[in-house]
Amino acid sequence: MAQVEATTERIIAADAGKVFEALADYENTRAKLLPEHFSEFEVREGGDGEGTLVHWKLQATSKRIRDCLLEVTEPTDGQLIEKDRNSSMVTTWTVTPAGEGKSKAVVSTVWNGAGGVGGFFEKTFAPKGLGRIYDAILANLAAEVEK
Repeated sequence: MAQVEATTERIIAADAGKVFEALADYENTRAKLLPEHFSEFEVREGGDGEGTLVHWKLQATSKRIRDCLLEVTEPTDGQLIEKDRNSSMVTTWTVTPAGEGKSKAVVSTVWNGAGGVGGFFEKTFAPKGLGRIYDAILANLAAEVEK
């Protein structure tokens, strides 16, 4: 099994604190940011960053649906880590200042991919598909905080 990684970033015209606050707000804001690839969104514990337990289904392709139960931690300022209890998937969101009134939001997901031919195709195509999904989330995040 090879590790698969997908990373996407965006400069957002809003203060890093405001951007991070929106990302960490699973109770109110996060559901609004998710594109059609996500369903069954539910906050099960917490709701604001560290200590949150959130569930959703992610349909990355017509055949591939991940049932995700994510534990959220905040190991450093400006960083959220979502660890899936149902798989090896770990998503890290990092928000840093990027100049006056701007921030850089980076999202990176890693997981243990399949072996063999299926693993080759997963490693080749999954990062691009997930990158498009994350582009949509970051665009929605920008629209939310740049109001």
